[in-house]
Amino acid sequence: MEKVKNRWLIAASAIGIHISIGSIYAYSIMSKPVASIMGCDSGKVKVAFSIAIFFLGLSAAFLGHFVEKKGPKKASTLAALFYGLGIIGTGLAVHLQSMPLFYLTYGVMGGIGLGVGYITPVSTLVKWFPDKRGLATGMAIMGFGFASMIFGPIMSKMFISEIVNENAVYTASSVGNTFYILGSIYLTVIFLSSRYLAAPPKGWLPAGFDPSKVTKKGKKKSGDLAQLTANESLKTRRFYYMWFMFFINITCGIAVISVASPMAQEVAGLTAVQAGVMVGFMGLFNGAGRIGWATVSDYIGRPNTYTLFFLIQIVAFFTLPQVSNAIAFQAVIFLILTCYGGGFSAVPAYLGDLFGTKQLGAIHGYMLTAWAAAGVAGPTLVSFVKSISHSDNPHEYYGNTLYIFAGLFVVSLVLSFLLKRDIKVKQAAKLREVTATCC
Repeated sequence: MEKVKNRWLIAASAIGIHISIGSIYAYSIMSKPVASIMGCDSGKVKVAFSIAIFFLGLSAAFLGHFVEKKGPKKASTLAALFYGLGIIGTGLAVHLQSMPLFYLTYGVMGGIGLGVGYITPVSTLVKWFPDKRGLATGMAIMGFGFASMIFGPIMSKMFISEIVNENAVYTASSVGNTFYILGSIYLTVIFLSSRYLAAPPKGWLPAGFDPSKVTKKGKKKSGDLAQLTANESLKTRRFYYMWFMFFINITCGIAVISVASPMAQEVAGLTAVQAGVMVGFMGLFNGAGRIGWATVSDYIGRPNTYTLFFLIQIVAFFTLPQVSNAIAFQAVIFLILTCYGGGFSAVPAYLGDLFGTKQLGAIHGYMLTAWAAAGVAGPTLVSFVKSISHSDNPHEYYGNTLYIFAGLFVVSLVLSFLLKRDIKVKQAAKLREVTATCC
C-alpha cells in the first residue's frame, strides 16, 4: 500500500514556499537602494513591482494546467528556479546598472515564479484538507502576508554599505550581493519544500471525515457544487461573480496600502516614524486576517464570509476620511487589512466549494488574473482622483477616493448576494437530480 504523507508537513512545506515568494511585499524597502545605484527615481524602480504582479496573474492563468498535469513537486520546483534565479539575476542587473535587465529578472522571471509558487501549494492543500479548507489555505497564504515582516528588516540592513552622518550609503556591491544571497535562500527553501509537496492518493480522505454525512442543519460537509474543469468553470456566472468580487477587494486594499503612510500623516497627524511603525503593523494584520478569516469561513461558510467582508469595508471606507484620531484611524486601517488578507486566503476554498478540486490549480490561476488587473487599477485610481482634485485639503481628496472605493464595495455586496442566489439555484437543481435518480 502507498504510504500516505503527513498532511501537516505538507502544510509546512506550503508555508515555506509562500514565505519565500511573499518577500515581494517588502518591495518598498528595496526601492531607494536600487534607485540610488541605478541613478533614477524610485518611480522607475517601482515599475518592476507592477510587472511582477502582472506576470504573477498571467503565469498563474497559463501555467495552472501545468500544475494539475505535472503535479505539485515539479510545479514548485519550477517556481524555485524562476523566483530564485530571478532574484539572483536582479543582483546582476544592479551590478551592471541595467534597468531593462532589472525589469526582466525581477519583473518577468520573478513574476512567473510568484504565479506558479502561489497557486501550487494552495491547490494542493485544499485536496489534503477537505474538512478544513479555509484553515489549510489560510495557513499557506498567511505565510505570504507575514513574509515582509520576516525579510523586511533583514533586507533593510543588508542593503546598507555604511552609515555616514546618520544617512545610509548604498553601493552596487552591497545591494547586488544582497540580491544574490536572498535569491539563493529563496531558491533553496522553495526547492527543499517542493521535495515533500505531493497530491494525496486518489480517493484519500482524512480519518473520521465522511462527505456523504450531513450536519445537523442538513447540509453536506463537502459543499462542492460540482466537479468542473477549468474551462468549464469559465462558462458559469459564478466564476465571474467571484472574479469581480476578488478584483474589487484587491483593488481597494492595494490602493490603501499604497497611500497608507502619507494619508496617516496628513489626515490623522502621525509623524513619519509613527506612520512607518503603522505600516509594519499593517503586515501583521494582513497576515493575521489571512489565517483568521479563512478559519472563520470554515464555520460560517465562504458566502457569508465575503458578504461580511464587504459590509465591514463599506462602513470602514465611508468612515476613514472623517477619522482624525490617530488610534481610531489606525484601528480602521488594520481592520481593512484583515479583510484584504482574508479575501486572498478564502478564495481557494471558495473556488473548491463552487467548482470542486478536479482542476482547482488551473481555476485558481484564472482567478488570479484579477490580482494582476487590480495591481494596476488600485494605485492608478488613487493617482487619478488626486490629480483631478482641486483641493489641498487631504480630507477632501483622500475622502473622494475612499468614497469611490466604498461605492465599489456596494457593487461587491450586490455580487455576493447574486452569487448566493446562484448557489441556491444550483443546489436545488442537484437535489432534484438526486431525487429523480433515487426515485
